[in-house]
Amino acid sequence: MNTITVRLDEELALELTKLARRTGRPKSELIRRALRRQLALAQFEELRQSVAPFAKAKGWLTDEDVFRNVS
Repeated sequence: MNTITVRLDEELALELTKLARRTGRPKSELIRRALRRQLALAQFEELRQSVAPFAKAKGWLTDEDVFRNVS
């Protein structure tokens, strides 16, 4: 496993410490989980942008348009 140093402002560090205490989970685990979620969201957004022109050509401009046609 790799090690990385991250600088946090005091408020964020305090929030992280409190969450770790409340959940009984190590800070490093909480940070890894948060980073995984953020990376997944970024990947989803990139994918969404890449298919947007095709969706627009079909007249799908909103999530509701997609749900209406897929459901």
